[in-house]
Amino acid sequence: MNDVPHPRPARIAARPLTRRRLLLAAAATALATGTDWTAAAAGAHAAADPYATLADRWRQLLVGTGYDPAAEPFVTALATTADQAAGYRAAMTPAAASLWPDLPLGSVSANVTGSLTRLRTMALAYAQPGTSLTGDTGLAAAVATGLDHLTTHAYTPATTGYGNWWDWQIGAPEALLDVCVLMAGQLDAALLATCCAAVDHFVPDSAVASYTGTSTGANRVDLCRVIGLRGVVGRDSAKITTASAALGPVFPYVRYGDGLYADGSFVQHSYLPYTGSYGAVLLDGLSRMLWLLADSAWAVDPAAAQNLFDSVATAWAPFLYNGLVMDGVSGRAISRGVQLADPLKLQGDDHRRGHAVIGDILRLANSGVAPAAQAAAWRAAAKGWLQRDLYSPYLADRTVAVPELARAQALLADTAVTATAEPAGHRIFAMDRAVHRRAGWAASVSMCSARTTFYENGNGENVRGWHTNNGMTYWWGAGFGNGQYSDAFWPTVDPYRLPGTTVSTKRLADGAGGTWGAARPDAVWAGGATDGSIAAVGQDLRGLTSTLTGRKSWFFLDDSVLCLGAGITCTDGVPVETVLDNRNLGATGTHALTVDGTVQPSTLGWTQQFSGARAFALAGFGACVVPAGAQVHALREARTGAWSDINAGGDTAAITRRYLTLWLDHGTDPGGASYEYLLMPGADAATAAARAAAPRAVVLANTATVQAVTDSASGTTAANFFAAGTAGPITVDGPCSVLLREQSGTLTVCVADPSRTAATVRVTIARTGCASAQSDPGLTVLGVSGAVTLLAETGGTQGASLRATLTADAAHPVSPGTARALAPTADSYVRDGSYAGTNYGSDTTLTVKNDATGYARIALLGFDPSALPAVRRAVLWVHGAVADSGGVQTSLQACAVDGTWTETAVTWANRPALGAALGTGQATARADWTGLDVTSAVAAAAAAGTPGFALALWQPAKGLAVVLSSRQAGSFQPFLEVVTD
Repeated sequence: MNDVPHPRPARIAARPLTRRRLLLAAAATALATGTDWTAAAAGAHAAADPYATLADRWRQLLVGTGYDPAAEPFVTALATTADQAAGYRAAMTPAAASLWPDLPLGSVSANVTGSLTRLRTMALAYAQPGTSLTGDTGLAAAVATGLDHLTTHAYTPATTGYGNWWDWQIGAPEALLDVCVLMAGQLDAALLATCCAAVDHFVPDSAVASYTGTSTGANRVDLCRVIGLRGVVGRDSAKITTASAALGPVFPYVRYGDGLYADGSFVQHSYLPYTGSYGAVLLDGLSRMLWLLADSAWAVDPAAAQNLFDSVATAWAPFLYNGLVMDGVSGRAISRGVQLADPLKLQGDDHRRGHAVIGDILRLANSGVAPAAQAAAWRAAAKGWLQRDLYSPYLADRTVAVPELARAQALLADTAVTATAEPAGHRIFAMDRAVHRRAGWAASVSMCSARTTFYENGNGENVRGWHTNNGMTYWWGAGFGNGQYSDAFWPTVDPYRLPGTTVSTKRLADGAGGTWGAARPDAVWAGGATDGSIAAVGQDLRGLTSTLTGRKSWFFLDDSVLCLGAGITCTDGVPVETVLDNRNLGATGTHALTVDGTVQPSTLGWTQQFSGARAFALAGFGACVVPAGAQVHALREARTGAWSDINAGGDTAAITRRYLTLWLDHGTDPGGASYEYLLMPGADAATAAARAAAPRAVVLANTATVQAVTDSASGTTAANFFAAGTAGPITVDGPCSVLLREQSGTLTVCVADPSRTAATVRVTIARTGCASAQSDPGLTVLGVSGAVTLLAETGGTQGASLRATLTADAAHPVSPGTARALAPTADSYVRDGSYAGTNYGSDTTLTVKNDATGYARIALLGFDPSALPAVRRAVLWVHGAVADSGGVQTSLQACAVDGTWTETAVTWANRPALGAALGTGQATARADWTGLDVTSAVAAAAAAGTPGFALALWQPAKGLAVVLSSRQAGSFQPFLEVVTD
């Protein structure tokens, strides 16, 4: 080993290694008898030592248990670890500015993380049973030397961080602490103390003091992992307590910003759907932390984690298909592929990311903290995913660690677990994603709106992902197309021709629009309505740094997706295209394209424009059917790229893949262009031709105002309204998505507002014969005589669907009702402290906050319900957002108050006393409607004929400032929605 300036001896524990020899002997015995070697090692600890117990648990999570190191896939995995460790040990050359010459220290923070990660690999090879370096004293000394060097020259208690914060607070300390746990007994107390001091310097408890900035979602879990393991290594109860408590804000569902949503969405970086990347990090970290702390003095209450357990089925499972996790929820991770820094040059892709999520789910299932029924369901689902992943088998994945391989192998061999079949259904998510599943295929759509970004790039990653959220339509088959996006798709595909997108072909610079999701469209309509099986999904389209606008819809049916576009307008001076499909045929694919029964040439470079052709089928994948007169362009080409083209850390090796592309050219600077095509995954040429000859789905409307279809096979009529209008039997008074299904005499109606701009939407359906109705809360059937009329309370639902079921019987008779909106006769807010005598009656806003003296505010609203007939339902609707540095989400409470105050004179000093508590609602930092149920108070006032009726808005507990529009505002004024007899 080369000398370094002012060398110090490696701080390895003095010989003889009594304790270590004991553990190795225990491990050897365990391996010989098939016993869990870590459990055997744990016996060497005093049973009363809680820190040793946690250290052993963490070591178990790192090295694995219950596997035979002499059998595959463990032989290969263990040999790989040993080979890497041996290579790192041989190349390690401590010097003033590096530990490894290819990872210079001092300016690139990733090299600090990279150096500690190499030490972690070496420590794993030493501690893990079955490697050729298990218990190797020379390797142990090398790890100690390297750790001593890095905590002296790079990751020290006095270093000022540079580069990426993540390396200093997450990447480097996670690897460092893993080394400390793996090398237990081999590092002296002074070195461990230095390691702990370095972690304390970069990750103090203040890093998790508030749930803001970089301390949210997956990042918060990682920070807790660091602080918690620091407590384990340093035997510091307070640190572990801090880590356990700081996990608390991760579990509640959020309605804005980072975290898990009740509908299954997962967002990171405020605007990014990230279930498959940061979501996987969160699931990984939580599954480990819950396992680590279970049944200890620092355990997390399983009840507090119930949202996490529920989210396995609602958030992660919908995006897993045949072992892959869909790229539409993996953000910039899709660009990572093969990394230059990876010595094994293993490609990251949707299957490998999916394998990581499956491993996390199995770890959580085996942790013992989740309800038994849910854990059993996860194992059954995971077994199905593993069995169906024929493209990239889990047990052959060299990126999967030994503990995860062991759990998966045991599950596959467990005859008591029956694999769950691939489910059918549809899900629409608040994060502008939709997933459709059928027995033989699955599809997803990635959209964007003012709530989500066009794409994310950062750290030089995903610099050409410009159009990935402009309607990109992914699809996979049960036994085909599972490598479509795995096989070097992202570095080789034409980024202007992503399947399903409508784009301006204006050339864009790498990273156009800004980093970290800075660019978001100004459109708000994205989402749709679903009954859980069929769906209408749509997007108000905008182009990235472009004048492109348009409307897109996808109607997801039983065996196909009917795709519509309208109002496509652009003045960029370049052609605008809609891409029907862009199939990755692999390195040598010659899949036949059949157009109206004629097989087309398979020669690379072949291109043709088809005028009047109807059915386009690509052998082994599926088909598209277009209406007569459509002009479809086709191209076969070989495209060459490198991962480094789209990711600064990517491998520079050239890769070539073949593509078959079908697209519609809307011309240069189109004005109001449109399109229509039917996507049929898995269909062959004969099936496509038959569908072209006898369509099941018919377009009712395709304009910039409404896109609607009817499908005879499923009994569906569906419409996406971008404004008030009529399509077929459906009339609405505002933007919304409506789905009707007629089955066996039952009419199901689903209504949603993907624009999230309306508090209520009135829907009228030209349908007679209904007499009975059942509906979700917030969807009122007003009448069925002559037509079905419904009032949907869409405000605050975040685009979720409301459902009503109507039949001809009299089981739940409909009593006719009338809906009306009452405007306030007066409104104001009052403020305490030095403002107690100030009147705010002329303000255009109302502010509510429960806070210290001088900051507390209460809003007051007056109405006149005296002339109303009997009131069935009354909801106070207010519009606004949290405007507070203390957080992004809070609650509001409505109360009845005396109505004798006046708008121009009311102040805190003479405000009416708060009366009975009524409904509550949620407000977030994103402006939206909040509805508060005030039925009891309004009904009583109407019955009494009280003209001076008033309500107050306040917060029973300390909250955040909410700024609402008042009746003096130019838009979104408050109102009282009332349904009466």
